Parts: sequence; structure tokens; C-alpha cells
Amino acid sequence: MSHESKLAHQDHLNRFFEQHPAPSLQKRAMKAMRLLESAYSPLPGKPEGWSAGIIYAVANRDRRACSVPGLLNSEVEAICDVSLGTIRRRAAQIARMLEW
Repeated sequence: MSHESKLAHQDHLNRFFEQHPAPSLQKRAMKAMRLLESAYSPLPGKPEGWSAGIIYAVANRDRRACSVPGLLNSEVEAICDVSLGTIRRRAAQIARMLEW
């Protein structure tokens, strides 16, 4: 993954967690991002879609996927500036890529 792409993903994740602080979720999301960065280069598409997908995938890793805890789906869409369809699609891709 290019340096610019890494920075863009990290920027989107940081922006989300500034608006919705969740230290445990943030730590797991950053770890997932590092795993993806080390294994896949580059990720096709917009960084905001992948970042939102990382958050959604990590938040729903060990449970039935429904949303990010404490937020409505519409709030996740607004914060990430990505449609829920894109978020779910990227989350599913991430789960497969990380073999969750």
C-alpha cells in the first residue's frame, strides 16, 4: 500500500474516532488496518470506504452484524461519508481478507 494511501486510511479512521471515541474499537481497527496494509497493496477504491469497512468489520467481528455499537446506521454513514451498502461490502471483503 502506498504511503499516501496509508495516510488517507489512517486519517479517516482518526476522524471517525475523534467524533465517536471508542478506545478499544479504535485499537482493534488500527490493528486491522496494519494487517491489511502489510498483506494487500493497494486496496482498490476510495480510502473512506475501506476505513468505514474496517470499523464495521471490527465492531461486528464476534457478533451478528448490525451496526457500530452506540450509533445508528445513518450516523455511521454521515460520519464516514460512505453509503451503508459500501460499508457492508467492504466489511465483508475485510473479513474474508483477514480470514475472520
